[in-house]
Amino acid sequence: MKWINHQIVTGFIVFAATDNALFVASSIVGAVIPDKVEGSPPKDSKAYWKWRSNHRTWSHYPVIYLALIGLLMFARDSVKDPMVALIAEMGIYVLIGALLHIAEDGICGRVPILTPKSKHGIRLFKVGSAGEYIVAAMIIAVCIFSRFGDFEKTSNMIINAVNKFS
Repeated sequence: MKWINHQIVTGFIVFAATDNALFVASSIVGAVIPDKVEGSPPKDSKAYWKWRSNHRTWSHYPVIYLALIGLLMFARDSVKDPMVALIAEMGIYVLIGALLHIAEDGICGRVPILTPKSKHGIRLFKVGSAGEYIVAAMIIAVCIFSRFGDFEKTSNMIINAVNKFS
């Protein structure tokens, strides 16, 4: 997925689950971390393919993010300072954003699951294709529907949003 779609889809998923703007913002920040830590692809063709062969390896390994979430949950629960707890909670949602990025990449390619080198996934669409935007729109629609539980309200919100961009 393109970064903008990672951020939008992740934001909607976290909004549907939490209804918390701070957690949504935190998860949107995290939604690009797995790609950001890899750096930009090189322009040189030979270097690009070397970079590409390492793309979606250790930076997309969910166990790293799950372990960090566990540490932050421990910090949140064991420290009595409410500010520390809030910062830890925001960190948890940054990492949840990274995990959602990995899951989203898993529907447009392969990502590591068991080890950083063993990649699994399905390819529902090619990155940047119309299919990517259709799948993103469908995920968003499901999130809106699950949040508000009203098909008519959901469809009207989507129609209004589409009309604004037409």
